[in-house]
Amino acid sequence: MPNKLRVVVSGDFLTPDGQPVYPQFDIGPLVGRPDIDLRYLENLPEIRGEQVENADALILSDARITADSFHHNGRLAVIARFGVGYDKVDIDACNKNAVALVITSEGVRRPVATSILLLMLALTGRFLEKQALGRAGPAGWARAAEFHGTGLAGKMLGSIGLGNIGAELFRLAAPLEMIPIAHDPFVDRSVANSLGVELLDLETLIRRSDILAVNCPLMPSTWHLMDARRLALMKPTAYLINTARGGIIDQAALTDCLRARRIAGAALDVLEMEPPAFDDPILTLDNVIITPHALCWTDQLFADCAKADVDAVLAVLHGKAPRGLVNREIVGDQRWRSKLETLAAHMHAKP
Repeated sequence: MPNKLRVVVSGDFLTPDGQPVYPQFDIGPLVGRPDIDLRYLENLPEIRGEQVENADALILSDARITADSFHHNGRLAVIARFGVGYDKVDIDACNKNAVALVITSEGVRRPVATSILLLMLALTGRFLEKQALGRAGPAGWARAAEFHGTGLAGKMLGSIGLGNIGAELFRLAAPLEMIPIAHDPFVDRSVANSLGVELLDLETLIRRSDILAVNCPLMPSTWHLMDARRLALMKPTAYLINTARGGIIDQAALTDCLRARRIAGAALDVLEMEPPAFDDPILTLDNVIITPHALCWTDQLFADCAKADVDAVLAVLHGKAPRGLVNREIVGDQRWRSKLETLAAHMHAKP
């Protein structure tokens, strides 16, 4: 074991001229420590095994993690990802190489839930249309009566997923007096009960929701979960919101649905292809709000996510299991436990 433990940071945290892409993502607590060597990696779309050969921990932004992202020496102990999405991370490869994957659930919980609320209010209040009228002078103002919004009291607020973000959405929306319903086959029912949320099967949820928010992770079982058949189950007056991952919705089917006005509208912070092609037909529709997978980005989000990643790295380097573990089964892996013991012994060794 070298004199210093090494923490590496994926190169996509830096601009081409070496400036931080996210200045408020502060990993300062790891900088300048006599026991930690912190380095940024070359910015590649996929982390390579040779990049982490001498690393104990990796702080990851958007680069992919595949089976080829691990060095055969097995030194790497933890990958701490910025955000909660891990569809670009091969979990099986992490387990095979005895590497813990950590996400920053607490850092994104409130900002993402707030973003969903913002989109819901924009859709139901017909914000885009009314803003256009407000900028159109007297002629626009004269048409204000043509664009009535939708009141929310008594409406069904549905969530596909009742994890941290889904639960926070219902907490924030409680004063609006909507009826909370959700689908989540993995949730502890006591969580739903504490929030007053009725759990339903997926298709019943889709049929009953006036506002339907996607709050589940992207994985093989949720790819195109909202396909043409399920989109057809939605009320014609309903709105669909997705701030999770674009692939959970069949975008071509949604485009057809919106074009035919079979639902009232949609709001998407995520798309199947990001950024979208300039000629993507969904960009031409006037009944969809599209934002560039950044609506939740606030000073608080970056600060809290950075703190969560730093805390996770330091926990592992001190031989402790971090918060935010995705592959919880790693805790029982003796190979990973041995890594923790070695790291802890090194951190606590006297000079």
